[in-house]
Amino acid sequence: KSGVSTYTLVRMAQRLGFNSFDALRDPFRHALVSTSQMNDVPDWIEGMRKESPTGRVQADAAANALGVVQRSLEGQSVDQMQRVVDMLLSARNVYLTAVRSSYGLAYYFHYVGRMALPSLQLIPRHMNSAIDELNEADENDVLIAITFMPYSRETVEACKFAQKRGVKLIILSDSDVISSEFTPEENLIASAVSTHHFGCYSGAMSVLETLLAVLFQAGGGDAKRRIKAYEDLRNGQNAYWSIKKKH
Repeated sequence: KSGVSTYTLVRMAQRLGFNSFDALRDPFRHALVSTSQMNDVPDWIEGMRKESPTGRVQADAAANALGVVQRSLEGQSVDQMQRVVDMLLSARNVYLTAVRSSYGLAYYFHYVGRMALPSLQLIPRHMNSAIDELNEADENDVLIAITFMPYSRETVEACKFAQKRGVKLIILSDSDVISSEFTPEENLIASAVSTHHFGCYSGAMSVLETLLAVLFQAGGGDAKRRIKAYEDLRNGQNAYWSIKKKH
């Protein structure tokens, strides 16, 4: 449609830093398929939609969430998930950063993931910046960054700083291209299409849950022992509420 030759498009892709025109086209192709549409809408959603105006809003949100999860999980390849897990397990330190709405995802992943991955560290800590925490990081370390449109300046700056130090980058986002100033080793893409003003993170959470499952499997007996140690500690500190039996 632009009226230029294929060779021109190939040269443009190379000038922009891509290996081929297909590599340039992939992010746009992914954006087109990262919708929340489902092929088969469950009957319970259609029934909800007919109940009331609130039911229509609730049905749209439910269908969107299911679609987002489906699209996000479809996009995860087994080979890439294995590469990510191998990278995490072989790292000296695994730093994890996110801010604002993405922080909840990072907090949960850290809370659970440290039982399989003791090297996992959620940054920033103690009111510092993520860059402060990365001051001594190098090529032996990995940074996991979580950010979705609109992308956080703090997270982008942390990624740029980390890569200059040789730190390997793993990005969880809704796009292959966040900034031209750094190139992640691995991109985990999750759809964040929403029926309201802010992004829907159901897809991102499903990707993180998948990564946790693979991490725990790879952790084997050591991971199981750490889980038991945490559970014993919490039970010993009465961390969980329970109903007292009446005599």
